[in-house]
Amino acid sequence: MSSSSYTTKYDVFISFRGEDTRETFTVHLFNALANKTIRAYMDCLLQRGDEVWPALEKAIESSLISIVVFSEKYATLKWCLEELVKILQWREYHGQVVISVFYRTDPSDIRNQSGSFEKAFAKYERDFAE
Repeated sequence: MSSSSYTTKYDVFISFRGEDTRETFTVHLFNALANKTIRAYMDCLLQRGDEVWPALEKAIESSLISIVVFSEKYATLKWCLEELVKILQWREYHGQVVISVFYRTDPSDIRNQSGSFEKAFAKYERDFAE
């Protein structure tokens, strides 16, 4: 399926760990994009009563670009990893552009699954195996 066969509602979907980056980085990124009339989505746009995962999944699928803000605790939250999997699937099958931002974390920790990422990935690997 080509990228032109789905509806684009957002220019950018922002995936992030709120506890780590919402107030210190992500909200500023969101506002800077909005100031340039770039339609960005972050979870603050969820409406009361929305089912969280279907709303996030739809936002990913209707965005041209995903920005993943990797932070120290990003991988410790199951939601973040589920978003990341969906984003990578959408990139593979629909050509979505994915931009990685490393906020106060070393990219090699993610690449090598070391530091906090080692523990988080090991935990989810165990949970998935059960």
